[in-house]
Amino acid sequence: MDYMRGALTLAKLALGSTSPNPAVGAIIVRHGLVVGMGHTQPPGSWHAEAMALQQAGQKASGAVMYVTLEPCCHYGRTPPCTEAIINSGIEEVHVATTDPNPIVAGKGIAALEKAGIRVVSGELEAEAREVNEAYAKFITTGMPFVTVKMAMSVDGKIATRTGDSKWISGEESRKWVHNLRHVVDAVMVGVNTVITDDPRLTARLSSGKGGKSKKQPLRIIVDGRGTTPCDAHLFKEPGNTVIVLTRAGDASRKDAYRALGAEVLETESAGNGVSAVDLRELLSEMGRRQVTHILVEGGSRLAGSLFDAELVDKVVMFVAPIIIGGAGAASAVGGSGVDKVAGAFALERVAVRKFGDDIMISGYPVRRRPAAAEPAS
Repeated sequence: MDYMRGALTLAKLALGSTSPNPAVGAIIVRHGLVVGMGHTQPPGSWHAEAMALQQAGQKASGAVMYVTLEPCCHYGRTPPCTEAIINSGIEEVHVATTDPNPIVAGKGIAALEKAGIRVVSGELEAEAREVNEAYAKFITTGMPFVTVKMAMSVDGKIATRTGDSKWISGEESRKWVHNLRHVVDAVMVGVNTVITDDPRLTARLSSGKGGKSKKQPLRIIVDGRGTTPCDAHLFKEPGNTVIVLTRAGDASRKDAYRALGAEVLETESAGNGVSAVDLRELLSEMGRRQVTHILVEGGSRLAGSLFDAELVDKVVMFVAPIIIGGAGAASAVGGSGVDKVAGAFALERVAVRKFGDDIMISGYPVRRRPAAAEPAS
């Protein structure tokens, strides 16, 4: 058995319930038999290592632990996992990746080694880092990880010229997106998406019976001037909604949203339309609230504004095998864009998957910087 891969599977089970803590999986093996397993529980409860040690009991003595993230070595809501591992009699610990948290960052491994425990690091490190990529950004910068998700036709359109977009992607793709909503902290859209599509922005098909997940992401509507319809579906859905407007917005509209149970968050004005909201200020505020991962689902103007401000960490693009056409049909990314192809965003660590007839392309955008022109001779 690939024990570290098994631990990663356990870690993925924890995604969506551990924020702002990392999602970790742990397996304890003694004489070739798994004697303990665990994954991170909601904040304030069991860490993966402690859960696995509890299950293993006395069988942990002389055993080997496989854990996807460096064990913590500090007191928080729970005691240090390093202390529990040392006291259990574990002889060897395999760690997929170190913890980027500055108060841990190698200190957990050092504590284990100081206690005489052999530590092996780096097994399936890239996969382990991806599981906690949102946590890593949040814990080192205080800012949420931003994933922009788009569904477009082969010719790059996200809607027809009339605004119709249901459905560009297929059923399998949409099911996967609901699982993605389940693991993030918040879903963010621009007001035009609310006006055009009237989305619910809930995580469905994640509760095992085709219904709504018990845990719903925070809904963030980037509005600016206060044009979100008061009869929008999202106000009737379970979970919390934040309407983001500028401080100069209509006071009566703000009161109307509050009366519907939504929170009104005000930012400084940074321009017109979607860009009227200061997106960097908005993300900083979400970070202060310990929102670690935001999924941006639309529309073109919001995505473009985020790219223009270089605030996008990851792209998930579904490409459907259809052609929409039309000069007036919206493209996937609006905003100002770039002047030269040489200055475009390039996706790194690209992954490609197929969902039905759709192709999903994911990657991490990096702004290419055109080389300086050679001086004339």
